[in-house]
Formats: sequence, C-alpha cells, structure tokens
Amino acid sequence: MKVSLIVAVYKDIEALTLIVNALKNQTYKNFELIVAEDNNSEEMNKYIASIEGLDVQHTVQEDKGIRKTRSVNNAILKSTGEYLIFIDGDCIPYSRFIESHVDLANKDNIITGRRVNLGPLVSQRIRLSTLDFATLEKQYFWYIPILLKDGITHIEQGFSFSTKGMVYKFILSKRRKSNLSLLGCNYSCYKSHMLEIDGYDESYGETAVADDTDLQWRFEALGLQMKSCKMLANVFHLNHDRKFRDLDMGYQMKNINNMQNKKLSGNYVAIQGLSSHDTI
Repeated sequence: MKVSLIVAVYKDIEALTLIVNALKNQTYKNFELIVAEDNNSEEMNKYIASIEGLDVQHTVQEDKGIRKTRSVNNAILKSTGEYLIFIDGDCIPYSRFIESHVDLANKDNIITGRRVNLGPLVSQRIRLSTLDFATLEKQYFWYIPILLKDGITHIEQGFSFSTKGMVYKFILSKRRKSNLSLLGCNYSCYKSHMLEIDGYDESYGETAVADDTDLQWRFEALGLQMKSCKMLANVFHLNHDRKFRDLDMGYQMKNINNMQNKKLSGNYVAIQGLSSHDTI
C-alpha cells in the first residue's frame, strides 16, 4: 500500500532536515513525502530541490497568517497514496513510524498517536547534531535521567514496540482504553475517508480546533473510531517557543461554539474544504 506522509511546515528548514533524515531510515519504503508549506520561501524551495533518495512533493501558498488547514488541504489534493499519515514539521518520526501506522490501518479506524515532548537542551543538541535522534530512539531507556533533568514531558511515549512483537500482541493490543483523541501532529487515515469529510475545514481560520477536535467528531460522525498507536508509532517533538501561536481566547471560544453547532446539525462535511479549495 502506498502511503503519503504529509508534513505541515513553516520556515523551520533545520527541523525538516531532521525529519527527512529520519524518513530515509524508515523500515517501510513505499511512501511519498509531501511537504505542506504554509509559506512560499526561496530557501525552502532550494532545500527541497536538494533532497535525494526520497519521493518528495512540495505544496506552497502565500504567507497570510496561520493557515495550516488550507496548507494541509493543498497536500491532500497533491497526494497519490491510498493511505495518509500526518505529522507536524517539528516532530521527528521513529524508524518504525510508517510501518506501525500501516500495520494498524483498517477501514473502521483512524489511527491516533502522541509525541514525546523533548526539553530545550536535548532539542538543541539534536538540532546541532551533537546528539543523534536515531541513537536516542535506540538507547532511550539510558537517556531517561538526562531527559528528565531537561524537562521532558510524556516521557512514556518514548518507549517503542513493534506491532509484530510479543509486547504488542499480549499487552498493547489488549489494553482497555485503546481509543485516543486525535492530535494533528500524529495520526493516519485512508485517503477515501478524508475525501468523504471533504478534508480540513478552512472556515475556522487561525485556530487549532480544525486540526484535531473538529476532525475527530467528523470522522466519528462518518462511523469511524479512534484507535491508539501509542508506543508503536512514536515521534520526538522538538522544543520551541510557542508564543507566536497564542490566539485570543474569545476567538478560540467562537470557533469551539461554531464546531458545536456543526455537530448538532450532524453535517460532517467541511464548510470550506477540498471541494471548494481555490488556488489563491
């Protein structure tokens, strides 16, 4: 099965370089990388043109504020894979990341994961290549004291097991709470399901609501269930300043209320989605 891995990026070429390096070492090989850039920078174009050894597509748009939903819709329209996996441009995938998503994929579920939030010093070491993220993945247990000292959160999400191994078969696959809320930084679905809900709803504007909460209820209204890939499809999240994404709480609440009204109406198709996508 061909996979389209969609990475939402904005200016951070350094982090994207780390993601590209991780993708070159994936155990699952039948995939394309689609860089969904919420911008159209010369530097990003030059870097992507220099990538070798991967099937890479690149979508761009004018930088007019945070428009991740529109940018990711660009990538969905560009994708050629039967199956879609989504991560953010500051999340480095483990070596079995794509394989695990594919192994868990089925027509009844959306596969949802989490991320290991690295602290600032370890993140900087990875960016400077004084700590190899592949080494951190393989020797994760031994790095725990350093990670704890650096302020890591969700440390348990760093432990990784194979979907073909005994731990998954006898423990992880039988966990009672296997459902997990959707996070836009680590989830996957069949492209056909994404087309049925008409993609991300761009009508929300600059808000995170459309990136996870809105997607989840619309997928569930379609009859799909969330299924966890915790400790199976892992990503390292690089620490960074998030102040530029702070939005007015009144604006956020307005969007949440809009979403609730859509849920009450039962209309899970995007108001402004793939079918109404323009080229501006």
